[in-house]
Amino acid sequence: MSELRVLSDAFIPELPNRYKGKVRENYDLPDGHRIIIATDRLSAFDVILTSIPNKGHVLTQTARYWFEETADICPNHVVSYPDPNVVIGKRLDILPVEVVVRGYLAGTTSTSILTKYRNGEREMYGITLPDGMRDNEKLPQAIITPTSKAFDGGHDEPLSVEAILEQGLLTKEQLDTVWQYALALFARGQERAAERGLILVDTKYEFGTDENGTIILADEIHTPDSSRYWIADSYQESFERGERPRSFDKDFVRAWVTARCDPYKDPIPEIPLDLIEQTSAVYIEAFEKITGQRFVPDLSGATVLDRIRANLTAYFSK
Repeated sequence: MSELRVLSDAFIPELPNRYKGKVRENYDLPDGHRIIIATDRLSAFDVILTSIPNKGHVLTQTARYWFEETADICPNHVVSYPDPNVVIGKRLDILPVEVVVRGYLAGTTSTSILTKYRNGEREMYGITLPDGMRDNEKLPQAIITPTSKAFDGGHDEPLSVEAILEQGLLTKEQLDTVWQYALALFARGQERAAERGLILVDTKYEFGTDENGTIILADEIHTPDSSRYWIADSYQESFERGERPRSFDKDFVRAWVTARCDPYKDPIPEIPLDLIEQTSAVYIEAFEKITGQRFVPDLSGATVLDRIRANLTAYFSK
């Protein structure tokens, strides 16, 4: 792996109005469009740990596959793809609710339904789950577990439909539309995943509104970073043994770090090259299994950034 083929930074001085996120870098254009560049940065523990070759390419092109597969369900923000790591999208006002759809009693975070269920909770997100369910069991039907969207580094908080309406986060019409879109997108995702020998377990969606108030699907959709996938033929045996089904395990780096230090307090050691390469291989495997397409890296340009710059010259400030 050459360092030259990793996109750790996407600063392009000829582009206006830069905003640098943890993974993506955005440039707002005067015409109302936004350039979104997916870097290869790997973020965890509120810091950038390292960069994973091809990660930005995989995330952008996986989302592209799904945006195209679901364009008949709801409008999305995509305008064009000038580069494998880049999408030109409509600039939207992002709705303050993150929409998480779940098909199984799964998860590891404090807001996941499995964590809450293990803690004895049965009522969560305005939904009541029955007693007697087992880890990773299929839910009777897909459910939406919304959280508040923390824009300034805060933590997402669980919400219910009633709370969303009471707090004025969404209007009733907006909520109905978003819920309808989210469940239809998830159903399509599960259907396509099953055709590839995968289970789409849960995912999150982000919606925004355009200048006309139209609700538009934004950000990414059904990528390995925004979704949990299990390998379908591992599910039944794993479930019966009380184990988690096989998945695209990209957490080598996170596990390696936590075994060696407290990442929130201690300096993080340099990540070994073999772990970086292993994680890159998992992202590529995920792309190929999810989309059914062969991954072909774009090796044009001296570096990834040089290639992106060349592909974005039409958008440079005059």
